[in-house]
Amino acid sequence: MFNYNSGETQSSIKKFEKMLKTNHIYFFDAQEFEDIIIHYLGFGENHLAKKALKMGLEQHPDCLPLLLLQSEILILDEKFEMALQLLEYVEKLSPYDEEIALQKASIASKKGDHKSSIAHLHNALELSEDPIEIWNLLGMEHLLAEEFDEAAYFFKNCLEDNPEDYPSLYNLLYCYEQLDQEQEAIDALNKVLEYDPYCEVAWHQLGKILMKVGRMKEALSALDFAIISDDSFTGAYIEKGNILESMGRINEAIENYEVALNSNEPSAFIYKCIGRCHEQLGNTELAKQFYLKSIKLEPSNEKSWEALVRFFITQKNYTRAKFYIEQALETNSDSVDLWKLGLELYRSMKKNDKAIQSAQKLLELGKYNAEINIHLIDLLLEKKHWEEAHSVAEEAFAAFPKNRDLALRIAGLCFHLNRTDEGLYLLNPIQLGPKEKAQFSALFPDFKTLLS
Repeated sequence: MFNYNSGETQSSIKKFEKMLKTNHIYFFDAQEFEDIIIHYLGFGENHLAKKALKMGLEQHPDCLPLLLLQSEILILDEKFEMALQLLEYVEKLSPYDEEIALQKASIASKKGDHKSSIAHLHNALELSEDPIEIWNLLGMEHLLAEEFDEAAYFFKNCLEDNPEDYPSLYNLLYCYEQLDQEQEAIDALNKVLEYDPYCEVAWHQLGKILMKVGRMKEALSALDFAIISDDSFTGAYIEKGNILESMGRINEAIENYEVALNSNEPSAFIYKCIGRCHEQLGNTELAKQFYLKSIKLEPSNEKSWEALVRFFITQKNYTRAKFYIEQALETNSDSVDLWKLGLELYRSMKKNDKAIQSAQKLLELGKYNAEINIHLIDLLLEKKHWEEAHSVAEEAFAAFPKNRDLALRIAGLCFHLNRTDEGLYLLNPIQLGPKEKAQFSALFPDFKTLLS
């Protein structure tokens, strides 16, 4: 591995920087230039790396490592075609260099061509004496291509070579999650724990998976082992609190959330969890305090706002719920969940103008589904805005032509707009069941006689 701080490298860098200041030309061997360039690239000083490369190629024009560094810099600058041309030239000089295949793979990946990238990586694998890094790259390419079986194979290889390779472990678990292969994930974690029985990361992940499959007691044991392995592991306390809460052991859940809260910086998420627990225990004042702490700490946390608003709705304190939903939407104006909650709240409060605004905002945010459209149509019906309601209904019905609820509403609106024939065509009273007839009569009482 290249050592940025080796004495020889530092000496070369000082000599190079002195040359830049004095405009004197010093001679460096090719290895020195290579070390200097890698040093600057490692610290993100690309402009200095380019200067060193230019001088290096002037002094050593046919040096393959320098040419490969030149193509690497071209890739960093997204000059992919120039980099490929240079790599083709280098490949003619040195056809069995794995770095050429790796750089071609990098270019293909950056262009979104994961299939070609994988092919280049397999070429590199054939040339490499150390396949571990290439396994990881192959895993990542298959992951990006959503080929989870293939990705899992390579991450598993990485993990078998090094059970402490946690990035590969997380990627492997992600693949198993996408494949719904919980048992394979459990087996992989158990192998890590055979190597290191005090691996808190593996115990924590094992606890989460066991919880997911409903093995709660085993999940608790796994999280206890994670805490034994590292008693400052905040995530394990949170996960344990979550399980205890789901088991109805609320006071124990609070204890674990509080340990997590005290062992790290304050967290809006943990405040919200503690508030939720107190709400379940009927400690309404404490619940309110923790929800308020949560939003004060992180005003952009929409889940905390949602918990606070729902708390006041549960308490039937709609005035406070309205106050906080409006504050929440000022801070999180693009939150679909909060606008949906606002729509629900305003409808229950008969605040039709606010409810209409919420429904329109949801459609504007791309939450375009039949349910939101139906809410908006019904609100416009209540205000007797027949034409506007008809326009919304027609547009929605074009998107959801099989939705009977929309068809009923368009038909009724046609009657209001004196388009009786069109309404009867859409309604077709003969085909209506009792439920649909009752629904139509409730929405359009003036025209219920048409159903007889």
